[in-house]
Amino acid sequence: MRTGPRNLITDVEGLRVGNSEDHRIKTGATVLVADKPFRASVDVMGGSPGSRETELLAPDKLVEDVDALVLSGGSAFGLDAASGVSDGLRRLGRGFKVETATVPIVPGAIIFDLLNQGDKDWQENPYRALGAAALANASTDFALGTAGAGVGALTANLKGGLGSASLVIPGGYTVGALVVANPTGSVTMGDTRHFWAAPFEVGDEFGGLGPLPTPMTFEQTSRSKRDWVTPISNTTIAIVATDADLTKAQLKRLAVAAQDGIGRGASPAHTQVDGDLIFSVSTGAKPIETPVLNALQLGHAAAVCLSRAIARAIYLATPAANDIVPTWQEKWGGK
Repeated sequence: MRTGPRNLITDVEGLRVGNSEDHRIKTGATVLVADKPFRASVDVMGGSPGSRETELLAPDKLVEDVDALVLSGGSAFGLDAASGVSDGLRRLGRGFKVETATVPIVPGAIIFDLLNQGDKDWQENPYRALGAAALANASTDFALGTAGAGVGALTANLKGGLGSASLVIPGGYTVGALVVANPTGSVTMGDTRHFWAAPFEVGDEFGGLGPLPTPMTFEQTSRSKRDWVTPISNTTIAIVATDADLTKAQLKRLAVAAQDGIGRGASPAHTQVDGDLIFSVSTGAKPIETPVLNALQLGHAAAVCLSRAIARAIYLATPAANDIVPTWQEKWGGK
C-alpha cells in the first residue's frame, strides 16, 4: 500500500482541514472545506448519534453539494460549531443560491466529551466561535492527536484524539480519512500496546508493532469505558473522501463500506452508546472507469484508511492536566 504525500485526508486535492480547540474546556472543533462545493453522503451505525443536516445527504434529496463538514466535541452543544462555519462561509459568498439568498450547507456531527474533567462551567456556548476559528485555520497541513475535535476524546483505556490517513489505489485515485476517535471500546487489543488496526498499518505510522501475537478472550475484546473509566462519553465520527467522481448514491455505499474501518479500529464498535457516523465526500476530479471494480476498491480503501486513522489518533495523542486516562505514549511509548 502507498499513502499520499502527507498521509492525510488533504492528499485528496482541493480539500483543507482546520482545527480549533480550548484546552481549558478540553474540547474543540474540526472542519473540512474545499476550494468549491463538494458532493457528500452519510451513514450512521451508532445507537446514539448527534448530527446536523444529515438528512439532506440522502441520494433522493435536492441539494447535491455541501460547502463544509464539521466534526465537534460538546455533545448537542457542539452542533453550534457548524453555525460558526456557516457564518464564515456566508461572508465569503459561499452557499446554495436561492434567488437573492445564499445559504451555506454545513452538515455536522458531534462526540460526547462533557465528562473528561475539562472546565465545562461556561456561560455562553463556545462552539460557534470554535467552528469559526477552525474554518479560519483550514489548510492542507493540520495537527493530529490532541487537536481540534479530538482534544477531549477518550477510548476505553487510553486518551483518544484526531486522526487521518490516506491511500493511493489502482487507477490513481486518492482516498483519505479523518476521524475523531472517542469510542466506548478500546483501540488497542485489550490492555496492550498493540492496535486493532495493526494488520493495515503502512510503515510504522503508529509504532510498527504488529498485532498481538497471542489469542484474546471474549472478555479482553469486549471491555469498554464501563470497565475502565467512570465517564461514559462515546462516539467515533469520521469523514472519508476521494477524488473519484461518485454520485450521492455511490457515496452512500462508500460511507457504508467505510464503517468497517471503525470495526477494525476499535472493539467493541457501533454500540448502543456510540453515535458512530461517517460522512463520505467526492471532489469529482477523476472519472470512474469501471464502476463496480472501482467502487469495491474505493470502499475497501476507505475502511483501511479509517482504521489506520483511528490508531494514529491515539498514537499521537499528548497528555494534559487532569486527564482521566493516560496517552498511548505515556503508557506504552517507552516499552
